[in-house]
Amino acid sequence: MRKLENSELNRKSIEDFKVANKTPIIIVLDDIRSLNNIGSVFRTADAFLIEKIYLCGITATPPNKEIHKTALGATETVNWEYQTDVLAVIKNLKKDNVTVLAVEQVESAIFLDQFETNKTKKYALVFGNEVFGVAQKAIEICDGCIEIPQLGTKHSLNISVSAGIVVWDLFQKLNRSNEIFVV
Repeated sequence: MRKLENSELNRKSIEDFKVANKTPIIIVLDDIRSLNNIGSVFRTADAFLIEKIYLCGITATPPNKEIHKTALGATETVNWEYQTDVLAVIKNLKKDNVTVLAVEQVESAIFLDQFETNKTKKYALVFGNEVFGVAQKAIEICDGCIEIPQLGTKHSLNISVSAGIVVWDLFQKLNRSNEIFVV
């Protein structure tokens, strides 16, 4: 076994990424404090051809040296937009027939492993502040909530880890349903 060289990985160019079919997932980051978390989410979004990221509230935006450290150029490939009000973003996504899901621990949340995707739908995933989570007012207008099952003593995961887990899970489920996104 040998480690592959970068030239053997068949990575897309920025231009190829921009025109590629995107995974029907949108990420909404609301009041994210850590610039490293923001950059990591951009990198995950690039890896899975995510359609767009909305940066809301106090969430910092590119160009930013600290975001760039973890994004490693993904801010140049992934489509993103800043909006001050996450509630307006959620309402507009719903008007566009996007299923909006908060990733949060709430009553009646669906565990991620039990969540079923529909190949005819587009999904938006709302991730909230590192300490306070998704705001209650945002939860109230979402179409539902999904929760990552956790078995240890801690009750939360880092936002960038949560985004990676949820995006990977939905990406796999959508790939089983839609041959366009098979890797």
